[in-house]
Amino acid sequence: MSTLVPPTQPESYAKKKNYTFEKTLGKGTFGVVRSATHRRPDGTKEPVAVKIISKHLLKGHEETVMREIEMVQSLDHPHIVKLIEWFESKDKVRVHRLHEFYLVFEAASGGELFDRLARGRFTERVACRTIHVVLEAINYMHHHNTVHRDIKPENILYRSEAEDANIVLVDFGIATHLRHQNDTNLHDMCGSIGYAAPEVVAKKHYGKQVDMWGLGVVTFCMLCGYAPFSSADPALFRRQVECAEIKFDQKYWATVSDEGIDFVKRCLTRDPDARITSDEALQHPWFRLLDDTQQDDAHDIGAGIRENYRSRWKSAVATVRATQRFQTVGEVVKANAERAAHGEPPSPLFSDDEDEYFAAATSQATPQDRPTNQNSADTPTSWAGLMARLHSLVHGS
Repeated sequence: MSTLVPPTQPESYAKKKNYTFEKTLGKGTFGVVRSATHRRPDGTKEPVAVKIISKHLLKGHEETVMREIEMVQSLDHPHIVKLIEWFESKDKVRVHRLHEFYLVFEAASGGELFDRLARGRFTERVACRTIHVVLEAINYMHHHNTVHRDIKPENILYRSEAEDANIVLVDFGIATHLRHQNDTNLHDMCGSIGYAAPEVVAKKHYGKQVDMWGLGVVTFCMLCGYAPFSSADPALFRRQVECAEIKFDQKYWATVSDEGIDFVKRCLTRDPDARITSDEALQHPWFRLLDDTQQDDAHDIGAGIRENYRSRWKSAVATVRATQRFQTVGEVVKANAERAAHGEPPSPLFSDDEDEYFAAATSQATPQDRPTNQNSADTPTSWAGLMARLHSLVHGS
């Protein structure tokens, strides 16, 4: 009678025994992120976040994980997430198939940027300080020939719940290295709807300036609480982005400084060659606000975020977050083929037609999702309606 031999695990699999896995923090096309507790060799414990990536969904694209690992390991900055270690396991059933990658990151338990800001009052100086910190991380990356390509509020986290907690930039899954400082030969259509630069949306070659555009969108949202591009018509939405058609609604911008508005405009410049660089941005006059302590008692600019980023917006975003990033069409098609081969449903990126995806992401929002301004006939749409509409299209609700 033959004896069943347990599958051989990769040597690094032993590391998994040092982790106690807890709740799921988020889900994506190729896996999940879970909180966990790491037991160190000396017996002490530390909270961590573990990105668990399914290898059978990644088949043929395993190098993308290795690229992310190498990317984060090559960066050492106080405001960039740190990779503690990584390992892989083998499926106990599919003996000959490596099953999962585990990427262990430092925990950032303080929540997302807008979650924190929506809790209460904050001033332009707070926004200025926050953007300055993110800009320092971007500037460091750019000097190391690295482009993040997905700068957005969900990727800006606080390390802890403390009032003075540090900010950390996360998710380098689609980050990439440039061949040299002035390399503009990237061409993959990747990023997130609403944060991707005009050159990406127009399917042109691009470089590190896409990160400055993303930072501009984040700054815009922080200072007023609504998105700069929000047409219900997909063709118009794309035109708004490609032409950088931005409107500053007086209801939300009246108390923002001229320097703050100028910073946003410099980041959201259509031509990437004319767009402000990270070096130039660090010298922008807006950051003189950091030395003005009187601004601590200035006007509360958080009304827009509290009004437009309420709980139902968060619930819609939580449901469709995996769909918000639009990767190259080839990746999605291959991933869905793998899912079908294993009897799994397709990725929420439901179409290989980029125009249809844009149409879903920019469909009509309900009137209550719009910032109210009786004096404006063309009031900007918040992300609440856009995300809720996308959710209904994907899930048929």
